[in-house]
Amino acid sequence: MAKEMSAINIQIDSETKNEATTILNNLGLSMSTAINIFLKQVIKNDGLPFEVKNPKPNRRLRKAIKEAERIANDPNHKGYKDMEELKKALLSDD
Repeated sequence: MAKEMSAINIQIDSETKNEATTILNNLGLSMSTAINIFLKQVIKNDGLPFEVKNPKPNRRLRKAIKEAERIANDPNHKGYKDMEELKKALLSDD
């Protein structure tokens, strides 16, 4: 006996749809097949089949960002116009 089918109508921006369609076609999959695979994985995993999180910078990156902001806002900090100038400063005995 054939399974009863249901339709899903979703709204998505054209660029995302076109990019995804190209990738799926290269994999030999239709959009419908890919969405069916996704939904079966949701059922199998009892949730999303991948991690969804709001990435936040770790402590080391937050510290580096603060230091970069301090340097950028320090009027007494000498900057370098190119790599050669920086190399000279690093190699000098001053």
